[in-house]
Amino acid sequence: MPMHNAGPTTSGSLRIADASRSVRHVFVRDLVIGANIGIYNHERKTAQPVRINIDLTVEDTNIDEQVKNVVDYSQIIEGVRKIIREGHINLVETLAERIAHECLDDSRVLAALVRVEKLNVFPEAGGVGVEIERLRNDR
Repeated sequence: MPMHNAGPTTSGSLRIADASRSVRHVFVRDLVIGANIGIYNHERKTAQPVRINIDLTVEDTNIDEQVKNVVDYSQIIEGVRKIIREGHINLVETLAERIAHECLDDSRVLAALVRVEKLNVFPEAGGVGVEIERLRNDR
């Protein structure tokens, strides 16, 4: 994610957390979960670990100490689990798109930045994968 003097932004220069625009940053860091993912035969036989990072730009609301008034990160994680339980996915790009769309289903989410990394693919690399950004108006 690009860093600017004004704080983290999405590629469209929408700051992820910005008081002047009444948005906050909700995130999930380094979620490691087993997924049936990949195009090769050996990848279809067993789940492999993927690391998922999610950054959301969310409209500020009156939270009033009520979880129903916020984008709940436990629901985000459960959404990822649900997508993975649906069955084999060929591409990390597809998984990232599905996660972004799941997050954008909440009308308070304005932008979703999703990174999906397959771990243990190459011994000399910590991970390989993709990062995508989707905006509410992309839908």
